[in-house]
Amino acid sequence: MHSERRAVLHELYLILSWTLAAVVLLLLLLIVIASVRNGITPMPTSRPVRRMVMREIGMLANRSEIVEAGSGFGTLALNLARRFPMCRVTGVENSLVPLLAARLLGRINRMGPSRLAFRRGDLFRYPYEEADLVVCYLHPAAMRRLGPVLQEKAKEGARIVSVFFAFDDWEPDSVLVCGDLYRTKVYVYSVRRHPLDLRV
Repeated sequence: MHSERRAVLHELYLILSWTLAAVVLLLLLLIVIASVRNGITPMPTSRPVRRMVMREIGMLANRSEIVEAGSGFGTLALNLARRFPMCRVTGVENSLVPLLAARLLGRINRMGPSRLAFRRGDLFRYPYEEADLVVCYLHPAAMRRLGPVLQEKAKEGARIVSVFFAFDDWEPDSVLVCGDLYRTKVYVYSVRRHPLDLRV
């Protein structure tokens, strides 16, 4: 009797183990596919970099709209929501696995959708018109695409904080170097338009 029960438990253990392995492999495959499509793997923002970003942002008016373009696993967006409880933070991510992880992270930390929301979408098509602050941690090719989008869509005076990579044709208001292993740079910009620029 005991041997039969042991055999059944062993078989159940094997089924669960193989199922878990298959799920993990599927999730990894989804991350790889999205990484190939995006040109970069989702990278959590380190604690020193998050601290530097928060310090550089300083104060924000209540009800400010904060957008993280390419929010990955949601660690930076979560810290933004904690740091600015009277503001709304929206993370935009097109990779399914990090997006689901970010949503789970938000729920675990009891962040309601009025404070923190993660949307699946194309960060180059997101409507940035209402954003007071845009935060991003992207690769150079994505920065080259995002720069003109923000220049066209973001409102005058909106601030942009970029981790690690700079916009090619923008003059930063400030550049800071974190004390982390990689000496990560944080670039801060303001959206400014020439007086003759017209939106058609």
